[in-house]
Amino acid sequence: MQLHQSTWQEIDKYLETSKGIVIPVGSTEQHGPNGLLGTDALCPEIIAKHAGDASGILVGPTFNVGIAQHHMAFSGTITLRPSTMIAAMHDWVSSLRRHGFEKIYWLNGHGGNIATINAAFAEIYTDGSLDTSGHNGPPLVLNLKNWWELPGIMKMCTKMYPEGHGSHATPSEVAITYFGYPESVKDVAMSPKIAPHGPIHDAEDYRRRFPDGRIGSDPALATVEDGGKLVDATSKALIADFGKFLAT
Repeated sequence: MQLHQSTWQEIDKYLETSKGIVIPVGSTEQHGPNGLLGTDALCPEIIAKHAGDASGILVGPTFNVGIAQHHMAFSGTITLRPSTMIAAMHDWVSSLRRHGFEKIYWLNGHGGNIATINAAFAEIYTDGSLDTSGHNGPPLVLNLKNWWELPGIMKMCTKMYPEGHGSHATPSEVAITYFGYPESVKDVAMSPKIAPHGPIHDAEDYRRRFPDGRIGSDPALATVEDGGKLVDATSKALIADFGKFLAT
């Protein structure tokens, strides 16, 4: 069930039986020679949609621009400042809270968002802690889960790609986007075949160290078929994990 494709009456009806929602969150940044700029937002979006279609979980709009300052030397990247992302997440949660949502599960597709998402959670929880008026309503509960950390998924990725999985522009994330958008498959030779590893600092340093944008990966390994297998597994894992979250 997609919030953007629902009416307000349908959301009222959903809230009669569930107070939880999944929000895909990612980034708009370069993903090497054959990866889409939207990869980190598209992966959780595709996974969450499949989970929602299969189970009736409500899926919110994708928070598709995140913390990507270190990718800004590559055209098309869009970034937020951490303070901007925290403020926007605060407003998203406050809006949902007003309507009766109590459990908000953020399905993340970008490692660079993690620190800021946790800071946003701290900011949001502080509102309640500093509110001296008191209330008898149920507590707001927030949860962050990276899609690759769902049970069994990273093991599946490393088995599928024992060499060249890497940490950025990975074949697993590229494969998921290819499954979701097969018309966007790109056949690009990688040179070197497996990109180097190294630290990440600012945008210019990143471009010098990783001139084609990859880190430790060979995304030419990605296929639509692999993406389908990953989406099937991750959507099932998400349904189970979200169910546990609602039960806590």
